[in-house]
Amino acid sequence: MDSRVALISIIVEQADSVEALNRILHEYGAYIIGRMGLPYQKRGISIISIAVDAPADIISALSGKLGRLPGVSSKALYSKVN
Repeated sequence: MDSRVALISIIVEQADSVEALNRILHEYGAYIIGRMGLPYQKRGISIISIAVDAPADIISALSGKLGRLPGVSSKALYSKVN
């Protein structure tokens, strides 16, 4: 299966979900190129960007699992480069 490069954007509004979020990211660690997290204390949220190189179904599964966590939103943006 072809690998794709994508960026998964995550906004965490409930700190209680961070442990589960990190557990999911650890499961997909083989596909993660890099990660950047920004705590935005003024709003009480965290903004996280995850760069991945993986098959499209893996990227979709990861983004979906993250988005199903309480207080977590996620979206994937795919590169046009295959």
